[in-house]
Amino acid sequence: MAHWFHRNPLKATGEVKYELKMVASDSQALKICSDLRQARARVLELVPDANHEIDVIETAVTVYLSLLRGFINPPEDDSAGSDWSKLRHSIRFRWTNSMLGNTPDSHFDVVYELVSILQNVAFWYMKHAAKVAAQDEVTMEEAKEVHRSLRRGAGILKYSQDEWVPKLLESAKPGTDCDPRVFTAYLNQCTAEAQEVTIARAIELKHNPGLISALSNETSKMFTTASDSLAPLDDKKFGHWKMYLNLKAAFYMAYAFNYAGQNLLNQDKCGEAIRCLQEAQKSYESSATLCKDYATTKGPGTQAKPDRHQFFQRIAPIVKRTLEKCERENGMIYHQKVPYDPPQLELRATYGLVSPEDYTLPPAAPLWSPVTYAAFDLTKNLENDPAAKSKSAQKAEGDLPPVKEKDVHNKSSDHNNVSGCMVM
Repeated sequence: MAHWFHRNPLKATGEVKYELKMVASDSQALKICSDLRQARARVLELVPDANHEIDVIETAVTVYLSLLRGFINPPEDDSAGSDWSKLRHSIRFRWTNSMLGNTPDSHFDVVYELVSILQNVAFWYMKHAAKVAAQDEVTMEEAKEVHRSLRRGAGILKYSQDEWVPKLLESAKPGTDCDPRVFTAYLNQCTAEAQEVTIARAIELKHNPGLISALSNETSKMFTTASDSLAPLDDKKFGHWKMYLNLKAAFYMAYAFNYAGQNLLNQDKCGEAIRCLQEAQKSYESSATLCKDYATTKGPGTQAKPDRHQFFQRIAPIVKRTLEKCERENGMIYHQKVPYDPPQLELRATYGLVSPEDYTLPPAAPLWSPVTYAAFDLTKNLENDPAAKSKSAQKAEGDLPPVKEKDVHNKSSDHNNVSGCMVM
């Protein structure tokens, strides 16, 4: 059941050597450059493999970002009094965009490096969640890990979008990973998928159908928001991803109307329940059609197969049985009119909604002292001058090879539980 989630490619990046000229030879400054190079290489080595444990990734990322802080902010007791490090524009960074192929963007800006690293780490959390959910048997602790991974990924994306993207020197080009529309899609997808875990858990524990309906409705809206944000972008690049978001939105709308119908039936509102279940059937059929369209739409990213998943398949017979029961009881007992329009769904769940996990950068590494910071001399650093590499020279460097991601285990058998979800 590993095909439930759609995942886009990781961003690729060019090598960064962190070779900077200095006013005077300073052992701590030299060590910072060496450590930065190694720490960045370590993160880039780990991120393509979703099989790693979370603490391995978090440790590597913390080490790198704590060293990078000196290129973002000066030491607290620096006499210059600037909010930005003098080293912010000393290095050129090259990164591809997850949806736009292998041609990189290039910026002399460490904030661009920070945003790009954070995005790739967030993508790793999304891929790790899919990997854990795809195991043959998923324990309660592993289900929590899936939930936490998705919330953590969403938190990193939200932090990056709110705190650092506005500080970039150049406005984002359409379709790039710094485009607010692309950010919004990733953030809403990641949050909605975390909420999928909550819904599956609520179904497994037989929570109130009204709550399950409200959660499903909220989740459907998140997927719709993600898709709507991508609507103006090129279908040749984004159509495959948009189709996945649309099918998930329709699928959870089916769940929302199904459980709303069950809730109304419990309240003896049989006519309204029938109308809800009719709408659930309609939404499910729409999601099934979108699954077929998704399978034939080309574009970057993995090929999810949600229509083959037990969690997808189980809702259709439930809706059918419940609708037949309602129609039978309405004919024999209630004799209520079936409304032309479906009842309004709950606008907000009373509890169970997922929010991105708070994230912030680690503090600067202890190596960053005023003396060490002062040792760097930008007047001697050729790479600090954008003219050192003309646009034609940068273009001649060519595209970057795509990231080679490690395979993860795929499950082919159904899960033995009530919900049919892989995260229970």
